[in-house]
Amino acid sequence: MTSDKARKLFEALDLDENGTLTREEVITALRAKGPSLAASGDLPFWGVGDADASSALFDAADQNGDEVLTLEEFAAVVDRRFGWR
Repeated sequence: MTSDKARKLFEALDLDENGTLTREEVITALRAKGPSLAASGDLPFWGVGDADASSALFDAADQNGDEVLTLEEFAAVVDRRFGWR
C-alpha cells in the first residue's frame, strides 16, 4: 500500500508525467523542487540531498534494475526511509 505522501512526491518528481521516474528526473527534480517540497512538508528536509544522494535513493528503489522507478518501487523505499508507513 502506497502512502499519499509517497504518491504526491512521486508525482512532483515525475517531470515528464509518464508514470515512471528516471535517475535524471529524480536528481533534477529534487535539485529544483526539493527545498519547496520540504518547506511544504512533502519531503523531510534531510531528504533534500545532492546528486549523489538522489542517485543513491534511485538505486535503492530500483529493485529490478531496469533504470526506471514505478510508483510501487519508489514508495516502498521512501515510505520506509521517511517513516511514512
